[in-house]
Amino acid sequence: MSTTAPAPKAQVERWERFRNGRNSALAADHGWLTLTSFQWLESEPAAVELVPGLWSTDGTTATLTASAAAGLTLVGTGTPVDGTISATLQDEESLMWVQFGGADGTQVVVELAMRADKYAIRTRDNGSAVLTEFDAVPTYEYNPDWVLEGRFEAYPEPVDVPIGTANPLVDGVHRSVGEVVFRVPGLPHEVRLHAEAEKLGALNVTFHDETNGNTTDEWRKLGVARPRQDGSVVLDFNRAINYPSAFTPYGTCPMPVAGNSIDVAVEAGEKLPVGRIV
Repeated sequence: MSTTAPAPKAQVERWERFRNGRNSALAADHGWLTLTSFQWLESEPAAVELVPGLWSTDGTTATLTASAAAGLTLVGTGTPVDGTISATLQDEESLMWVQFGGADGTQVVVELAMRADKYAIRTRDNGSAVLTEFDAVPTYEYNPDWVLEGRFEAYPEPVDVPIGTANPLVDGVHRSVGEVVFRVPGLPHEVRLHAEAEKLGALNVTFHDETNGNTTDEWRKLGVARPRQDGSVVLDFNRAINYPSAFTPYGTCPMPVAGNSIDVAVEAGEKLPVGRIV
């Protein structure tokens, strides 16, 4: 779509504030731009890459053994790890568990995660080049033509739909609470996208479109404000954003539900991060 009139100034300013907040959040310490590894834990205590200590799991509990000389401390308290510690998570939970490195001993945080009912660790290093070289996520210019009216059709009960994720060894589940339905100029049919519930009644839709693999990542997501009483919603695709897996190979981000596709190029929102090729 091509716009025929410039966007109202206030609309553009709100979008620019959104973009500034988004870039600031991505640049946070130990955020998604700092991931430097994803490693499954084994049943026998063993060394892992990039982290001191011996790591293992019995399937229920994760265990770390290290001496004080290794420099590992607990996130939050700074208590040195000297001996064996353990933690237990439920599937899809994460724990920022221990830290080490740098002048203050907190450069690298080790995240313990349970994915596909298996334990893994991810290292989050503030010295990662992805973070230190980050400026902002490239985007399309704001286009008011990609602010679309639609409606939300809620299901009687949520439906769990199996999906893939950015990690081929991890399956996911999309808890669909209904469908967002809208029209895109130029398409002869309505678009229907499965939606997940977010806080305070908001929705999240994960979608493919024809820019994927060209100017955008393989899929993106869009937050949708809480539907009005009549079920109507506004979809502002200028606010479509990348999942963390667009920036790092160590994410386990959910793919769209099969059929969550828009059969045109959605030239709005975030593009491929600088340096990424798909």
